[in-house]
Amino acid sequence: MSVLTDFQYLVTTYGQAFVAAYLVSLRIAVLGFIGGFAVAILLTVARVSPIPPLRGAVTVYVEIFRNMPVLCLLVFIVYALPNLGLVIDYEPSAVLALVLVSSSFACENLRTGINTIDPGQIQAARSLGLGFSQIVGSIVLPQALRAVIQPMVTLALSVLISSSVGSLVPIAHKELTGLVAQINNAEALGVTTFFVAALMYVFTGLFIAFLGRRLERRLTIWR
Repeated sequence: MSVLTDFQYLVTTYGQAFVAAYLVSLRIAVLGFIGGFAVAILLTVARVSPIPPLRGAVTVYVEIFRNMPVLCLLVFIVYALPNLGLVIDYEPSAVLALVLVSSSFACENLRTGINTIDPGQIQAARSLGLGFSQIVGSIVLPQALRAVIQPMVTLALSVLISSSVGSLVPIAHKELTGLVAQINNAEALGVTTFFVAALMYVFTGLFIAFLGRRLERRLTIWR
């Protein structure tokens, strides 16, 4: 069959399955990124806190998970944790792996954003009697977040791509890469099947990048 014929056959036969698998991949990526972002906020607050052991613990966390492949972490969560008495379902395991890794990178991004803030602002806030939580919530985090929009967009794209690790565990509802592997086991459609999945990833990535540019234009602080 020609590529066009293969494509028509895929759309006709597996169109709904592709959409369902895409939504599963999107759900894993969104939960992984949002969860990682929320954890990164907490880590960043701890990292700038006046408590040295807390700052050290966050540094260790960031260095461990920033240098750990998502796949290795997923394998550990799925196959090693049950030996310790902790069993997590496959899809939440994929989300958890993405949260742990993405939070470490997001924390580093926020640290970079904090370094762009003029120290004079912090000193002025202290002279006005503002406490640590007020300074972080009103001055540090808002400016840091606005300074790292593009790195966060890049991280979101990375999380989207990394959601494909879900194909390596038996998720109840197939994510996109897992569906492609399943179709290729049943049909001789290799290149066309991967091409369709790649297009879905690419168009989603382009949409995320577009939203990131719009957000950056609206929120970036011009110095």
